[in-house]
Amino acid sequence: MRLLLLGCTGFVGRELVPQLLNNGHQLTLVSRKTNRELARSLQTEKLTVLQLDPTNPQNWEKGPLLDSLTKAEGVVNLAGEPIAEKRWTISHCKILENSRLQTTGGLVNAMQRLRKPPRVLVNASAIGYYGTSSDADFSEQSKYGQDFLANLCKQWETLAFDKPKGTRLVIIRMGIVFGPDGGALGKMLPIFKSGLGGKIGSGKQWMSWIHRTDLCQIIEQSIVNRSWSGVINGVAPDPVIMADFAGSLGRSLGRPSLVPVPGPILKLLLGDGARVVLEGQKVFSNRLNKLGFKFKFSNLENALESIVHSA
Repeated sequence: MRLLLLGCTGFVGRELVPQLLNNGHQLTLVSRKTNRELARSLQTEKLTVLQLDPTNPQNWEKGPLLDSLTKAEGVVNLAGEPIAEKRWTISHCKILENSRLQTTGGLVNAMQRLRKPPRVLVNASAIGYYGTSSDADFSEQSKYGQDFLANLCKQWETLAFDKPKGTRLVIIRMGIVFGPDGGALGKMLPIFKSGLGGKIGSGKQWMSWIHRTDLCQIIEQSIVNRSWSGVINGVAPDPVIMADFAGSLGRSLGRPSLVPVPGPILKLLLGDGARVVLEGQKVFSNRLNKLGFKFKFSNLENALESIVHSA
C-alpha cells in the first residue's frame, strides 16, 4: 500500500518503518527535522522523506504534504511529543497538545476535502485516556479519566473520529513501549546495568506495557486487515506492578535492583508528568483477544530477556 507516515521517525518508527518497507509498502515519511541517519539506513525507491511541520495548517492546504496525502491509500499518525520526559509546565503542556491536536486536526480536515480519501487511518492515542488508578482494571470499554492526559487523549481521539465516512479508523491506545534503543526502558537500562536500579516510587503502581515488536505488528495489522476498526488497547496481556518489573529487569541483567527512586525526586524532574510513572493503571485489551492477535512477547520476563540481549 501507499502509506503516509506521521510521527514515525522516533522510537517506534525505527522498527515500524523497516518492517513496512520489507513487507512491500511504499512510504512517505514526514519529519520536522532532517533525519540523515534514517535516510541513509533505509535508502530505497519505496521511501520518500518530507521535511516539514505537520502542525502547520498551511502545509495541509497545498504542497508536497497534501500531494502525498492525496496519493496515499493509508495513513499512520503517531505524531506527538513524548509525554513523560519533561516537566509539565504551561508552555510544555501546550507543546504536548499542539503536537497531537494540530497535526491530527490538519490531517483529518485535509482528508475530508479529498474526493478519494485514504482507505484507512491508524491513529495513536495512549492508555492515559483512562486516568490513573491503583486498583481499577481498564479495557477499551472503560470511561476516560479526568486529568490532563486523559483530557488530551479524549480531544485527540475526537479529532480522529471526524475522519471521512469512507475511511476505516483504528485508534491504538498505547501502553509503555519497551525496546532496546529508546523509550522508558532505554533510559532505565544504563542505571540498572550499573547496579543502581530499583523500583520507582511505592513500587505498587501498575505498568501496562508492550514490546515494540508487538506494537509494530498491531499497527501493520490495523493497516492491512479490514476487519480491524475502532479503539484497541496496545498493551501486552501481562501488566505488572513496578516492584515486580524492577526485579525482573534486574534478574535479566544479572544485577541487583535494590536502590529505589523516591517519588519526590521524580516529581522534581518531571513535575506533573511523573504521575504517568508514579500512579499508573492496569489495562487489558479485550479487542486484541477477540481479534485473535498473537503476541510474540506476552510475558514480561521473555520481553526483557529479548531486549537486554539485543541492547
